[in-house]
Amino acid sequence: MSGDDHQQLSALVLSIRMTPQGVLRWDKAVTLAVTGKVDVLEEYDVECRSPSISLRFPAVVRVRRAFRKHKDGVKFSRANVYARDNYRCCYCNHKFRAKQLNYDHVLPRVRGGKTVWENIVTTCYPCNTRKGSRTPREAGMTMHYQPHKPEKLPESAPLLIDMSRVPALWLPYLTSIAQTA
Repeated sequence: MSGDDHQQLSALVLSIRMTPQGVLRWDKAVTLAVTGKVDVLEEYDVECRSPSISLRFPAVVRVRRAFRKHKDGVKFSRANVYARDNYRCCYCNHKFRAKQLNYDHVLPRVRGGKTVWENIVTTCYPCNTRKGSRTPREAGMTMHYQPHKPEKLPESAPLLIDMSRVPALWLPYLTSIAQTA
């Protein structure tokens, strides 16, 4: 396998409770495996060699200790906004897959709106385009919920990954997110 092929390898990271938490590059996954910070549950059929060690590339790993909580509560991220809003467009109230969504500044950035929990909502692309750089009221659009900073998110925050491109070794661990990715 060439060096470029190694770049395509990545590892699915599971929490202590076996819920998907993220994806790591191959080199970080190998480092965590060698230092004993993760348990390797699945491996690719490709070896990683150094002068002192030879191991197969990790495909699925489980952390041995819980992730630290974000110091200010729930971390602001696109995936967490989608989770807070239950993958629903704030304006049309329809549920979508993650790749069909965007987030919108209720008070547009061009008018001083900040990228914070209290000013961001999940939108579908057609509604986001229709709203443009206006407030929902100016655009004649109804908000079906108000943006807010959540105290917590569902146990397993969703991963924004394309299910059609994941390695087969990951599939048994991703059944819970297959409908949202």
